[in-house]
Amino acid sequence: MSDKIDAKLMTAIRKAQVDEETGAIIYDYMASREKNEDNRKCLTQMASDEHQHAAVWKSITGDHLSPNRSMIFWLKVRTVLLGFTFVVKQMQKTERLGQQEYEEMSKELPQAAAMLKDERRHEKELYGMLDEERLHYVGSIVLGLNDALVELTGAIAGVTFALADTKLVAMTGIVTGIAATLSMAASNYLAQRADGSSDALKSSAYTGVAYLITVVLLVLPYLLLPRNMYLQAFIMMIVIVLLIIAAFNYYIAVTKSERFWPRFAEMATISLSVAVLSFLIGIIAKNVLGISTL
Repeated sequence: MSDKIDAKLMTAIRKAQVDEETGAIIYDYMASREKNEDNRKCLTQMASDEHQHAAVWKSITGDHLSPNRSMIFWLKVRTVLLGFTFVVKQMQKTERLGQQEYEEMSKELPQAAAMLKDERRHEKELYGMLDEERLHYVGSIVLGLNDALVELTGAIAGVTFALADTKLVAMTGIVTGIAATLSMAASNYLAQRADGSSDALKSSAYTGVAYLITVVLLVLPYLLLPRNMYLQAFIMMIVIVLLIIAAFNYYIAVTKSERFWPRFAEMATISLSVAVLSFLIGIIAKNVLGISTL
């Protein structure tokens, strides 16, 4: 049969075979991590479907084609770090592209039409199981992340030029950040308890961890650079702030199907405005009080 297939279609078939082999491994991996029994069965069936699809294409190409190992590795990493929902929604883009390719291939190959039905069923089943624990605590993560970005960015910006010493600024940031982390986690716990939440401890843990990670990232430039490079450390901190805001809002945009730019612009504007204001206050305080670290 392969003799009757033109070169362009054969290239598409070989790509489909690799994609199906790759998808089978990813779905198997997701099934092994899934705690919900129904979801695990669904993912296992999807992996089986992908294996069967790959076998059909292999019968046409006559070749054993290896899956995309690089894609598999990074999808596994993202599944562990970012969760099931994020990876599923990203995979849906690939699924939709695959559906378009199968629509074209089905004009010449009847096998592609059957696979197209499977791919559409996969999409519906994947969206039907998107109920991930960490997404229930997005509000708590936002509380810790946003509070740390606003408060700590402002505090560090305020003391950077007042102290003019990266190590002193780092010490101030660490002490302030750890104290604020404990305070924020405790406040969130008490607020959740007052609302009758049964997950108050877990919610406060998400808030505290988000705050602490942000503290570490913002203080890092001041720990790494020499004492006199406080300006460079300050610039690096601002870049890190923007990267954190961008990464977090991209994650939310993907998992909750929301628009990225409005959320990013709002969060970045608030954090940077506080940083600039605190920075000016720090310079004024240094000059008015006659503080010198030299």
